[in-house]
Amino acid sequence: MTMGYEIFISLRYLKGKRKQIFISVISLISISGVALGVAALIVTLSVMNGFRKDLREKIVGMTSHIVVFDQRNIGLEKIDLTRERIEKMESVVAVAPFVYGQAILKSGDRASGVVIKGIFPGKTKEVTSLARNLKQGSIDYLETGSREKAGPADNLSSKDFDNKEDGIVLGAELAKNLNLSLGMNVILISPMDVVTQFGIIPRMAKFRVMGIFDSGMYEYDSGLAFIFFPVAQKLFNLEGTATGLEVRVNNIFSADRIARLIQSELGYPYWARSWMVTHKNLFAALKLEKVTMFVILVLIVLVAAFNIISTLTMMTMEKTKDIGILKAMGATRASILKVFIFEGLTIGVLGIVVGTLVGYMACRLLEKYQFIKLPQDVYYISSLPVHMQASDFIYIILVVILISLLATIYPAHKASRLDPCEAIRYE
Repeated sequence: MTMGYEIFISLRYLKGKRKQIFISVISLISISGVALGVAALIVTLSVMNGFRKDLREKIVGMTSHIVVFDQRNIGLEKIDLTRERIEKMESVVAVAPFVYGQAILKSGDRASGVVIKGIFPGKTKEVTSLARNLKQGSIDYLETGSREKAGPADNLSSKDFDNKEDGIVLGAELAKNLNLSLGMNVILISPMDVVTQFGIIPRMAKFRVMGIFDSGMYEYDSGLAFIFFPVAQKLFNLEGTATGLEVRVNNIFSADRIARLIQSELGYPYWARSWMVTHKNLFAALKLEKVTMFVILVLIVLVAAFNIISTLTMMTMEKTKDIGILKAMGATRASILKVFIFEGLTIGVLGIVVGTLVGYMACRLLEKYQFIKLPQDVYYISSLPVHMQASDFIYIILVVILISLLATIYPAHKASRLDPCEAIRYE
């Protein structure tokens, strides 16, 4: 019952009477300040989560969850045997070999340095999202013998299949820089030398553009190209070996653990790295940026907390006579302390409820209608990505409640120490 009258009095004080309208206005300003801070935190953290999720999906979409190398940098030799051992492990969905190498692509008077990746189209579809990122063409046409069997691709005519050139799939930015389109030829110059009767010259081969992909990541779209695995082996003098194996697992967040299992199972000289390790610095920077934004926006709530302090301090001055009467009637210091703590917490909780609703609705509207547009040539996304997480809501609510509670301590303590005799002496 004691708790009941304390809450009742705190709510009556919060509402105020007609002659105390100024205090009520200050209370509304305090509630609005807390609500604004909570809403800003929710929207900002959700947008940060959206950027992080979008970036992760693009990176993991173009690369595998885990990559297995040979530490000696001589290439993997027992490709099929190693692949079978990895496929038998838990949570592993698919494994595909690949060849990496640097080369120059030349088209007319334009040239560009690129990373060439040799793949098996069928296996790569199981490991990465390359096929889903294609704007034109198909990765099935990388393999010379499978073009007609696979059927024509978008914007390709039958004449594009009647050629002896091997196929190549380019990033959209790379194709733009080289002024290439589907079905055109490009010269690939490998750094591996070949001895001829004219001396030592770079190894060169002609390829036909069989696909153009758009991953949304400039680094990939401007500097990566795919060719058929055996062709890449020949170009980079890696016959019988592979640069490494790509592994896809059923849960991307367990990739680090599974990479350690693969490392333990295969032993030396194999080396397994997850996407979390490969892009560790990038995602660590994004996480730090999120924490920094959280700290900065908490300052908005702190400003609102000072409003709570001023509101309760003014309330204490206004209610000096009431506090004296309550103490004369037997109210203890603890009871007076609770009255003002409950009042401050009520302001904080009301601000949290309003701010959470406003922040949630703003995120839903951003997600559905995408009315904030971004320059796609700069960010590679057309609108703000939004991804709400329950954990962020919980952290925000707990932090704001704590700030609101701390803001009530000084004025509540001051009110509880009022001497009842002094408070009602001149009344």
